[in-house]
Amino acid sequence: MAAITIRKLDEATKVRLRVRAAQHGRSMEEEAREILRSALVMSSRPGNIAERIHRLFAPLGGVELELPKREPVGPPPEFDE
Repeated sequence: MAAITIRKLDEATKVRLRVRAAQHGRSMEEEAREILRSALVMSSRPGNIAERIHRLFAPLGGVELELPKREPVGPPPEFDE
């Protein structure tokens, strides 16, 4: 396994990492690994942007919209010579 050292990490960020790790029941080191893993998976995952937006907002619920009735626009054009 590789090791990484993060220099010049400000105190506020360190505190937030500590709190987040405690909320998830992990060490700060494991929380940092999980943050890196999830960030890299999300950025390297190709796919349909609409599906990604849906996954992001699905937990918030949705709205059912009534679609208007579609009617023909008119007869097709004729191209007689």
